[in-house]
Amino acid sequence: MFQCGECGKQFTKNANLFIHRRTHTGEKPFSCSECGKSFHRKFFLSRHKIIHTGEKRFQCSECGKRFITKDSLKDHLRIHTGEKPYSCSQCGRCFTQRSSLAEHKRTHIGKKKFLCSECGKHFITKGNLKAHLRKHTGEKLYSCPECGRYFTQKLSLIKHKIIHTVEKLYSCSECGNALPRDQVLLRHQKIHTGEKPFSCIECEKCFITNFKLKKHQRIHSGDKPFFCSKCGKCFAQKTSPIKHHENSQERSCIHVQNVRNGLPEIKSCYHEKSHTCDKS
Repeated sequence: MFQCGECGKQFTKNANLFIHRRTHTGEKPFSCSECGKSFHRKFFLSRHKIIHTGEKRFQCSECGKRFITKDSLKDHLRIHTGEKPYSCSQCGRCFTQRSSLAEHKRTHIGKKKFLCSECGKHFITKGNLKAHLRKHTGEKLYSCPECGRYFTQKLSLIKHKIIHTVEKLYSCSECGNALPRDQVLLRHQKIHTGEKPFSCIECEKCFITNFKLKKHQRIHSGDKPFFCSKCGKCFAQKTSPIKHHENSQERSCIHVQNVRNGLPEIKSCYHEKSHTCDKS
């Protein structure tokens, strides 16, 4: 047996040990002539080259989706089988793909090496950064097959689907409106009872929800956290920058920004009429 002096792993052939050592040295002698990407094994280079041809030879028997490599198909099939062979030694969480486990492990280390060029926010994984960037671009990849509504995050779509699938067990005795959760029913019933438990300490005006109270309190505090990225004008409400552009003709992407602690953080991206207002 041939043993690695770095990690103690054993091999039956010296040639395999020689190849394995590259994982410790970082040596990648095989490079792609198309894109320049390097690999420590010739096999990995050969597999990589198929990406440039675009050929997808391997098809999923469950959904018909096609893949470039057999390994990619194997990873995909776990979506249908529910198999999660890769588990985290720290918390026991399981994953369908090795790469997903590797990304997850960074959450235990706490390193946030992926930086958003728009707002400067850092993320642990590249996937989280990609999902975050959609807030800036306004891109909505995930659509609901029931109502056609679009979402920037897959998780938001999953939460939304509950509206269509969950049995509405809680019925309002006043209007008969059926709701999926008891908390939603309680909030809804305040419309009929007129109950407004949240009051403003400045003017004593009352509101049904704490969220509406907070919005109202900006009138007294003068807080204007939302501003137009085109001219810098500030607003107390999130929808005000949209109305700010209503009299223009052409349409373009308008970023509504939320200023906290002196730093701009883009909260939402609206496709609205282009900016023609003056900066005064």
